[in-house]
Amino acid sequence: MKQFEYVRPATVAEAVAAAAQPGAAYLAAGTNLLDLMKCNVSRPDRLVDVTHLDGLDRTERLADGSLRIGALVSNADLAHDAEFAKTFPAVAEALLSGASAQLRNAATVGGNLLQRTRCAYFYDTASRCNKREAASGCDARDGVNRSHAVLGWSESCIATHPSDFCVPLVALDAVVEIEGKNGRREVALEALHRLPGDTPEHESVLEPGDLIVALRLPAAARGLAAHARYLKVRERTSYAFAIVSAAAALRIENDKIAEARLALGGVAAKPWRARAAEDVLKGLAPTADAFQEAASRALTDAMPSGDNAYKIELARRIVVRALSLAAAGTPARIPALPASPFASISGAIHA
Repeated sequence: MKQFEYVRPATVAEAVAAAAQPGAAYLAAGTNLLDLMKCNVSRPDRLVDVTHLDGLDRTERLADGSLRIGALVSNADLAHDAEFAKTFPAVAEALLSGASAQLRNAATVGGNLLQRTRCAYFYDTASRCNKREAASGCDARDGVNRSHAVLGWSESCIATHPSDFCVPLVALDAVVEIEGKNGRREVALEALHRLPGDTPEHESVLEPGDLIVALRLPAAARGLAAHARYLKVRERTSYAFAIVSAAAALRIENDKIAEARLALGGVAAKPWRARAAEDVLKGLAPTADAFQEAASRALTDAMPSGDNAYKIELARRIVVRALSLAAAGTPARIPALPASPFASISGAIHA
């Protein structure tokens, strides 16, 4: 690990100024960043510690009914908040399906949004990776790539975004609050991450010094709580990233789907909102045929990026399963194996 400067600012404004300098990186829990530094994948000249900034570790309900979640709220604290889990059950289930309990205790909401890909070629500094070193090439294209992207990929990069948390957030129209050199602005989470194109080294719309200070879930998302699920297929039931995942939420009125939300994970360099599938479902009865059609629409543009054609069919099946589980109703208990397709409904209440 290279030597670096450590800075601990007292205010958000000081943090932004310190991180705007070339070679700077923000440090919160460090559950991803420190691993990358140890592997020499990330080599910052300066770490700007934001863990003690006032006001970023709070959750509050705003006057318009939306929920504002500070960027330093831990994944565990949010997932185990009984009111939050009741109101946004798919988000809580996604959080509890990610990493280990120890990591969830440390990891932060803001850091989760910005975690880097788990592509093995990105982590291997002996391999070519355009994301790690611009214009160097992509060894994943002709390498071991059965877990790589099937949507939105380019010849420059076929990596996927690893977050579970982001998938239901995108489906629920979450918004990110960002403090930067020119003040505060808001960005829809769906627009925060970039697809690779010819510049995969640019992973988000954040500019130097930009600090995510909060995440906001709109009041309208509360109306989907009765029919919302997150489902994740992984190579082992715990401590593994998604091969494919899906967040589904429905508003059902008079036995018809009045509103549908659907997003996929593990299939692209960003959480993938399946708006065409949502449009198909509106006004239909929640039937297997309707869900099959929605799944087909969600994967219309999917293409293998290597030895991963199976992911397209797997994603279709996970979409159908997630929508079917959502239509059946949100369970009163989060399953003991959160988000697992093998889980029964029985499990401990997370309160």
